Amino acid sequence: MDESSAARSAIILGIDDLRPLPRATRIARTSHEGVLLLDEHRDQEIDELWLDHDLGGDDSIMPVVALLEETAFDGRPFRIGMIFVHSANPSGAETVVRVLRRWDYRVRRATA
Repeated sequence: MDESSAARSAIILGIDDLRPLPRATRIARTSHEGVLLLDEHRDQEIDELWLDHDLGGDDSIMPVVALLEETAFDGRPFRIGMIFVHSANPSGAETVVRVLRRWDYRVRRATA
């Protein structure tokens, strides 16, 4: 069986400062780490991406959202099956959902 026909493992990425996210295959704890994590998976299909809005202190998910926006604007959106936004900040979470839907990402609010 060649590599292209082999079943691949699901890629589930999480960006959250506190939650363990047990289904995630990789977790970033800051927006900077989140941008690096996405860059690392740029040419791969990401099955799920879990985003928390508030990442501790003055950090938020918005730099990651900006990266997702920019790549979609450039016509090279990340290939993500579903983005789940989980946050204790309702207005922040709704902003993330609204912005990403505008760029045709599949997004939904969730609890982690």
